Order: sequence, then structure tokens, then C-alpha cells
Amino acid sequence: MSVIQQNELRDQWRQWTRAVRRDVHALYLAAGDPRVPWYAKAVAVAVAAYALSPIDLIPDFIPVLGYVDDVLIVPAGILLAVKLVPPDVMAELRAVATCPDRPPVIGWMAAVIIVGLWLVGIVAAVLSIRVYLAS
Repeated sequence: MSVIQQNELRDQWRQWTRAVRRDVHALYLAAGDPRVPWYAKAVAVAVAAYALSPIDLIPDFIPVLGYVDDVLIVPAGILLAVKLVPPDVMAELRAVATCPDRPPVIGWMAAVIIVGLWLVGIVAAVLSIRVYLAS
């Protein structure tokens, strides 16, 4: 592979990652938009929860296969969520997401909710195991 081809491939990769980042931001904005159907919001939340979750379908310590879910499932979920949002609404949200004077969105509340849910799940699992072992 020549240097020119490598540069073109790198540029294509950068464009793709920018588009994914833009779409993720637009989906974040879509979660609060009343024009977006509930099922599109549900898919977007499920994909975000899976992406931020420390638990994967295939554990990351398994060589190569451990990252397949991150490379395939998350982008496929993002693509599905984008397809479920009405095209005119998605175009508007993409424009808002790429606006340079808009401050970056930090989803602290979403992170707190997800971590809280995992903590509740862990506590429930520990209590269940404890009850099981006690009987």
C-alpha cells in the first residue's frame, strides 16, 4: 500500500469517525426532542447504555473477538437509531450537533444514571447470592 493510499484511508477513517461522533451527539439531542418517536429514543438509550456499560456480550479479554461487539454492535445500533429518527428531524439535529459555537455536551446525568443502575444491579446480585448461599 502506497503512502498516498494510506493517507486516503486515514482521511476516510477520520471522516467516518467525525460522522459517528456527530450522529451520536445528534441522537443525544434527539432524546429530548418531542418529534422523535419513543422507539427511536429507546434504541438510542440502549445503544448508549451498552457502549458505556462495563459488561459486553463478548468479554474484551478474549483476543480479537472481545472487540468485535464494540466494533460491530455499537455502530450498528447507532445506525439503527439514526434510521428510526425522521430524516428531516435528523438533518436538523445534525446541523445543531455540528454548530461550532455550541458548547460540548457532557452527559454527566446520563453517566450517573447508568452507573447507578449498575450499582443497583451489583447490589441485587450480591444479595441474591447471599440469600442463595444462606439457604
